[in-house]
Amino acid sequence: MLHRTSSDHNYWSVDSSPAKLTRPLSVWAAPALLAIFTAVASTLLALINAEPMASIFPNGDVVFSPYLGVHSIPLRIFMVSFFVAFSAVVGARAPQRLRFFLEVTLYYLVICAAFDLVNIAAYRLTGFVYSIHVVEILSGLFGFYIFSIRLLDQGTMPRRAAFAPFSVRFKATSFVMIVLAVGVAIGLSLWIDTLELPLVGDLRSVALLGGTGPGVFLFLPVLFFILYVVGTVGAMLRRKPDYAPQVTVIIPAHNEAHILPRTLAALEEAAAQYQGDVHVLVLDNCSTDNTAQIAAESFAQMPNLRGRVVDVPVPGKSNALNEGIAQTQTEIVIRIDADTQVSPTSVRRAVRHFWRHDVGVVGGLPIAPGTGKFDRARNLETLLKHGYYQVAYSAVNAVVGVPGMLAVYRTQAVRDVGGFTGGMNGEDTDMSLRIGEMGYRVVGDPTITYVSEVPASWKHLREQRMRWFRSVYHVSSRNRDYLDGWMPSVRGKIILPFMLLNSGRRAMTVPLVIFGALYFFAGFNPQSPLTVQAVFAVVMGAPALMAGFAALANGRVGALIGLPEYILFRLVRSYLTLESVLSIAFGETALRETQLLLAPPASQDKMQPIS
Repeated sequence: MLHRTSSDHNYWSVDSSPAKLTRPLSVWAAPALLAIFTAVASTLLALINAEPMASIFPNGDVVFSPYLGVHSIPLRIFMVSFFVAFSAVVGARAPQRLRFFLEVTLYYLVICAAFDLVNIAAYRLTGFVYSIHVVEILSGLFGFYIFSIRLLDQGTMPRRAAFAPFSVRFKATSFVMIVLAVGVAIGLSLWIDTLELPLVGDLRSVALLGGTGPGVFLFLPVLFFILYVVGTVGAMLRRKPDYAPQVTVIIPAHNEAHILPRTLAALEEAAAQYQGDVHVLVLDNCSTDNTAQIAAESFAQMPNLRGRVVDVPVPGKSNALNEGIAQTQTEIVIRIDADTQVSPTSVRRAVRHFWRHDVGVVGGLPIAPGTGKFDRARNLETLLKHGYYQVAYSAVNAVVGVPGMLAVYRTQAVRDVGGFTGGMNGEDTDMSLRIGEMGYRVVGDPTITYVSEVPASWKHLREQRMRWFRSVYHVSSRNRDYLDGWMPSVRGKIILPFMLLNSGRRAMTVPLVIFGALYFFAGFNPQSPLTVQAVFAVVMGAPALMAGFAALANGRVGALIGLPEYILFRLVRSYLTLESVLSIAFGETALRETQLLLAPPASQDKMQPIS
């Protein structure tokens, strides 16, 4: 178990808020957005429920096409209300705010109008009519994705990479596997939807976005379960227990004297169980404490580690990592953070995958220390993401991000994609994505466990999550060629768009809770009894239910005790996602604010090369 120290305030570094890409964010920015959103939403709901609008739109949302049934939440009004509030608060000059609002709103209205026209044409030609639930769900998905894409286009983002490594290896197989898995998942979901069981009725009443039926609700869980099984079997067949070449471990360290001895002690124990040589480079990145001295003293007491300290005088984690890669002389390199304590079997279990030459990156399962207020929720979060979804993505070779807390690379692959990028958030995700697109497998193996830091304070959690959530946009911008290029990339054409959509959804979750409460308690639509269930389903969502399943699938029954905390943590995480998108810079305004408030040295004011 990792014991916490009083140095929680040392979390801030040059990588916390990359210059030019972010702006200082007041803690009152998100509350201001929520207040404006509530006022705008209340006004729009009142207008559309008053004559003559009430006669034109009897269900209380701006839907022009014919439909069946009643909805739970008028998502089109919700989207426009959010767009207004975000544009009013985002850190940009008035013309930029207006431009963002007009673009995101017009794009959204055009897409919704096109969908309504298709629906009208289908009704006139065939008599077919969509359920209003389908209309609202698609309206929500359109809005989430359009918001993220407009933010990606108008926010200040990393430059598109000068080259996008790509190989067709595994791509055809990946698409075929996805099509087959989707087909089976749809078939099973529709079959379950036809069963006249009491459980089916219960599921209808709490389905995602309010009563859409268990078929819609079960589709993603069934799909991920199929891929999880395939990924688990594939990983078991591919690994080779006795493969143990010499490896190099690189550890970027900035003021880590308080935790480094425990990190190296855990690595020493893992090296003792590993049959090959373990070289270690502690990359001292502008530390002002005695990190280098502590590392040297620790190495002297550890016979299983061949370690040394490397001074990296230029600030920035990417600079330290690239120096480590430059000095690595082994085929396999392991990157760990200075606060990561690997398990005794982690090195052995990670490296065994590399006996296959098509494996480029391997990641594991982070475990919370177990002593902090966020730890139980964090454990369920990692079990779901790294112990379940990551394994599922491995089945179709579509893993995007392997966290830098512990990531094992084929050294030459890191060099071939140009090393670690700087001046942005998400350099670890960027690295694994590009290696995967180069034709290597990216493997998630939850049997590789390690203890990693969980913030002990709200300020640290806020800094960490804003950095993490911005990385979705930074990585997507730098790797835009996979999104809009010709390359048949599962990551670029399916996974990255899904991540952007999901980021938009998370940013809007807290406003959606407010909107649902406003809509229900104000009695705007007495025809719909499912508003509370719809909001509850969005807050919990399939991931909350899947978190419990992920804990069971990984043999960690004890983690289930944290499920209530995890549900609340999802709301906290959503609020921090909202803050993270508000912290994205917009052109010169944000840069000027950053210069005035932070006054960085001239050498740090320029964004580091990204290509």
